Amino acid sequence: MRSLLRPRYAGVLGALAAAALLGALLALQSGRDGWPFSLHHLGSTQPADSSPVRSHETHGADAVDAAAAAPNPDSRTSVTVDAAQLDRLGVRFEPVRREAIATAARHVATVAPDEGRISHMHARVAGWIEELYVDTTGVRVRQGQPVAAIFSQELFASQTEYLAVLRQTGDTPSSVVVEAARTRLAVLGMGEREIRALEREGAAPRLVTITAPHDGTVLRRGVSVGTAIDPSTELMTIADLSEVWVLAEVPEAYVGGIVPGTRAMLEFPAAGATPLTAAVDFIYPTLTERTRSVRVRFVLPNPDGALRPGMYGTALFDAGGREALTIPRDAVVETGASQHVFVQTQDQALEPRQVRIGVRLADRVEILEGLLLGEQVVSSGVFLIDSESRLRASSAGTGHSGHGAGAAGEPEGQVPPPP
Repeated sequence: MRSLLRPRYAGVLGALAAAALLGALLALQSGRDGWPFSLHHLGSTQPADSSPVRSHETHGADAVDAAAAAPNPDSRTSVTVDAAQLDRLGVRFEPVRREAIATAARHVATVAPDEGRISHMHARVAGWIEELYVDTTGVRVRQGQPVAAIFSQELFASQTEYLAVLRQTGDTPSSVVVEAARTRLAVLGMGEREIRALEREGAAPRLVTITAPHDGTVLRRGVSVGTAIDPSTELMTIADLSEVWVLAEVPEAYVGGIVPGTRAMLEFPAAGATPLTAAVDFIYPTLTERTRSVRVRFVLPNPDGALRPGMYGTALFDAGGREALTIPRDAVVETGASQHVFVQTQDQALEPRQVRIGVRLADRVEILEGLLLGEQVVSSGVFLIDSESRLRASSAGTGHSGHGAGAAGEPEGQVPPPP
C-alpha cells in the first residue's frame, strides 16, 4: 500500500515546488519593476475590500458609469525619457523644416477614339446581306469605299417605280410625280450619284452598295453574308483615328488644381513616341465611384496611328513648386482614423500631437496643421514611444499605476530601463 501511495505524494510535492518557484520568480520580477513585464499592470482581480462581487448584470446609471470609465484604446499620453535611455532605445529627433516641394502628380491615362469621329453604319431598308467587301475588323477604309451590298425588295420596287414614272413623263422630269418618286429613293438611302446612275442605266440594280461615310478604321463588324437586316441593325462601326482622346484618371484629392487649359506631359512607352505636352480639353462632371477619380480629357493628333485605342500611358501634371512644412515619413503614426507625431516639449517630455498631412513625398510628408517650424519630432523609434504612450494612457484609465508610477525611487511618467 505504501508503495502505491508514494508516486502520488511525489507528484503533489513536485507541483507544490513548481508553484513556489513561480511565485518567487514573479515576486522577484515585481520587485525589479522590469519593463515591460511589471506586475503593476495586472491590477487586482477583486476589490480591495471583502465585499461580495456583483453579478454580470449592470443596470441603469451603473451601466452608464461603467461605459464612461472604460479607457479609450486609441488614447495616448506624454512620456518622459532621459537622454541615456533615448540613446539606448535608438530614438532620434528631427526638426520641422520648411522646404520647397513639387506638386507634380502622375496618373494613369488611356487612349480612346474621339467620339465625334465614330460612325455607326445602318441601312435604311430591310433586306439581306449578299456581299461583304470588308469582312475584318481593324481594316482601314476610305470615304466612299464599298463595304457591303444588300438586296432590299422595298428599295428595288421603289427604283422600278421611279423609272416607270420617268418613262411616263417623257420630257418633263421636273414634274411633281417625278420629284416625289426621287425623294422616296433619297429617304431610302440612295445618294445623288446613285440616282443619276439609275437614270442613266434605265434599269434598277438588284443589289444596292453600302459605302463608308468617311476615312477610318473598322472597329466592329456586326453582320456576315446572308444576315437579315433592318434599319436597327448595325452593319459596322468605323472610327477616324487620325485624332484621338487621352483620358486620364485623376484622384479626387488632386483634381481641384486642374482646369481646362492645364498642361500635362503625356507618355506612352508602348507607342515608341517621345513624351507629348498637351492641354486639358475637358473635365468630366461625374466621379467614378469605384476608383474615386475624375476623368480628364486631352485631344492628340495621331496621323501615323501610333496611339491605339486601349493603350495605357501616364499623364504627369506639374503645378510648380511651393514651400511647405515637412517632417520625415517615419515620424507619422497612422491609426486609420487620424495621424499623429511625438513632439519634444521644453521639459523634455514626448507629447503626442495630432497632425493633418498633405502631399506625400519619397521620404517626407507635408504638414498642413498641428506643428510649428523648428519643433523637434521623433523620427526614429516612434513606434516604441507610441506603444509606451498608449500603455500609460490605458493604465491611467483603469486606475492602475502604470510602469513604476508610485514605485519607490521612480517619478511618475518615467520610462523604466529595460531589464
